[in-house]
Amino acid sequence: MLQLDVMLKNAEREILSATDMKKIEELKVQYLGKKGELTQVLRGMSALAPEDRPAAGKAANDAREKLNQLFSDAEKIISDKAVKERLYEERLDVTVPGRKQDIGHTHPLTQVIRKIENIFIGLGYQIAEGPEVESVHYNFDQLNAPDNHPSRDEQDTFYFDAEKLLRTQTSPVQARVMENNAPPIRIICPGRVYRADEVDATHSPIFHQIEALVVDKDITMGNLVATLKLFAKEMFGEETEVRLRPHYFPFTEPSAEVDVSCWVCKGKGCPVCKYEGFIEILGAGMVHPNVLRNCGIDPDIYSGFAFGLGVERTAMAVFGINDLRLFYENDARFLSQF
Repeated sequence: MLQLDVMLKNAEREILSATDMKKIEELKVQYLGKKGELTQVLRGMSALAPEDRPAAGKAANDAREKLNQLFSDAEKIISDKAVKERLYEERLDVTVPGRKQDIGHTHPLTQVIRKIENIFIGLGYQIAEGPEVESVHYNFDQLNAPDNHPSRDEQDTFYFDAEKLLRTQTSPVQARVMENNAPPIRIICPGRVYRADEVDATHSPIFHQIEALVVDKDITMGNLVATLKLFAKEMFGEETEVRLRPHYFPFTEPSAEVDVSCWVCKGKGCPVCKYEGFIEILGAGMVHPNVLRNCGIDPDIYSGFAFGLGVERTAMAVFGINDLRLFYENDARFLSQF
């Protein structure tokens, strides 16, 4: 009994002086563990006279309950103290002015792509997409590109092997759509394209194109010109004029380079347009009969037109930017202007 009394007094003093949970766990082992002080007292009860054992057993159980209560109270005190300290350390001063969170916005190239898509969706076109890793068959053969065409050279095109490459244009999407859909067809094909160009103010080996294709009965050059005029006015302003110059593309016949009146000088002539009053923005033409025939469409029944433009150059025109590389440098000072 005397041992239990001394043990309880020592335990109470040590438990009350504990300042963290680690110390409490150590004291539990010291007093209640398999080799703890209470266990040692219980083992010594075998030496007592039989008539003394019940009283000693009750005292030992009372001591165990007392220890458990001391530990429970100490743990609550330490836990409550830790919570209060954490609340104090993490307190918020609701009187401090809030911090403004900067919200990002759409990249200028994406803005231009979406604007062009909305223009043509409003005209009844659908958006078509295709793989960026393309076959020679769709990138060149189906589009009537001759075997000696410069664009097939390795110095102009990124090849994986003799039959696989990174597409140089989004025109393969048009071929795939024509193969799998009967006219009438009205689509635009936005996406990334790849060419082995040196990086400079107006060129990049990776850039974006949007091409348009219409195939139906009785489609003429007049339909193409009317569409281009409407697009130019929606994209660059109501006063914009369109000019076509004869050109050659293997997948269209006849073909034309398309210029729009300079958005800076309004056609009067300035350094931006090299004093010509017009700036080239895209290539266009009537779909070549061979292309229609390659894709399973009878050119004696159907005709069509197609045109394509570079998104980067169009964005440069829309936003008045003189260096294409700015779109890809991820400079927040530049991008935040749009």
